[in-house]
Amino acid sequence: MQTTPHPLDRKMLAALAVVAWSALLLQLYLSIELAFSNGRGVLHGTLAFLAYFTVLTNLFVALSATFPLVAGATPPGRFFAKPEVLGCAITSIVMVGAGYHLLLRNAWSPQGLQLLADYLLHYVVPLGALAYWVVFAPRARLGVLAPLAWCIYPIGYFIYALIRGGLTGMYPYYFIDVTRIGFAKVMVNSVAMLVAFLLVGMAVRLIPVLRGASLPTAER
Repeated sequence: MQTTPHPLDRKMLAALAVVAWSALLLQLYLSIELAFSNGRGVLHGTLAFLAYFTVLTNLFVALSATFPLVAGATPPGRFFAKPEVLGCAITSIVMVGAGYHLLLRNAWSPQGLQLLADYLLHYVVPLGALAYWVVFAPRARLGVLAPLAWCIYPIGYFIYALIRGGLTGMYPYYFIDVTRIGFAKVMVNSVAMLVAFLLVGMAVRLIPVLRGASLPTAER
């Protein structure tokens, strides 16, 4: 049977939303500031901001944390409250944190506010989102094919990044930079990342199952 939601559920979700939106706004400000310093405008800075999987996924998490709280009865509120949607957001943001730590953290040396944005986007939000999922993951079991369905998101981003890179010459990550490493290597790297995403998704899907199994029968 259903139980009353834990009072910390909404508080933790609200805290996640605040941190995610704060990180995104800070990074947007820095992107626009960089654009101005290079003689470009707000539009260029905003488009550069939206080029990154990190930014889009933090936005995904921010929306998934915000809409169920402020507009739960609306179609967007119900959509982002779905376990399948939240599970995809959690899988994606975990990949952001892990991918950055393993592949990108030594590729540059951010300072000042950029360092703060860097930590918020790549560590604080991913760890906070994962912690929320571990503690408050929905007890409804996700389908076995859910992790496979979640792969639509990174595949869509990959297509977007390649088209954008082909038009602008700017690829957001070195491991998908066709001009530097060639299309064949990009495809190998992308398949490897997709496999990693699928494995993370399988682990994320398993968390509600393990939580449900650990609960006394009366609380399920």
